[in-house]
Amino acid sequence: MSFQIIVFYSFAAWLIFSALMVVSSKHSVKAALFLVLSFASASAIWLLLEAEFLAISLIVVYVGAVMVLLLFVVMMLDVDYAALRQGFVKKLPLALIISAIFLAVLYGFITSGQFSSDAYPVPQAKPADYSNIKALGRVLYDEYVIAFEIAAVILLVAIVAAIALTFRGRRNRKTQNINKQLQASKSNRLKVISMKPVIQETENANPQAEKKDAEVVPGETSASGEAGGDNESEGNNKTASGKEKTS
Repeated sequence: MSFQIIVFYSFAAWLIFSALMVVSSKHSVKAALFLVLSFASASAIWLLLEAEFLAISLIVVYVGAVMVLLLFVVMMLDVDYAALRQGFVKKLPLALIISAIFLAVLYGFITSGQFSSDAYPVPQAKPADYSNIKALGRVLYDEYVIAFEIAAVILLVAIVAAIALTFRGRRNRKTQNINKQLQASKSNRLKVISMKPVIQETENANPQAEKKDAEVVPGETSASGEAGGDNESEGNNKTASGKEKTS
């Protein structure tokens, strides 16, 4: 038995053990940590199968992003485990039936001969410039390009729908209500509003302003007249004093 086979069976055993602990663990945080271990074991098996891109993607996407978010959510939620275990006995027969059907399908698929050594040819030696990413890209964009584009459109629709459902704009903002527009009929499409005439209000306001101006202007003229009279009296006094000096 070679070293590669020993490593393969070791990671496979870790994968099976961690998967069983995920479904049998009573604490949700421990189940999430065992799920991280199962992802790491699966990525190691992919590395042994020379699928480096898939192994790195599994670590970066699932272990680095999805499982970290799941752990935060699980630790923040206050789960009542006693309430969850109350209906376990009632649902046990249905769970056993579904598990038996799943195991029967899996056993038939394994024993069908598709995983035998005769079903697949012996892998050939790859050239030195072989790249797993290039090979995967050729398969995705040549043979499965339509399925790839459909999956991209579905993900885009899901992103737009999530943004539209969770978006909350500013309050008291004038926006277009499409549902109200679609439900409008000819009876409520036109709305008559009673308003006071604006022209009469402006005409009534102008005489008041004119009265204020008329009240202010005479005061200004009288003040200016008094100032002028004072100046004239001062000038007369100066001329009189000058005549006395000359005499």
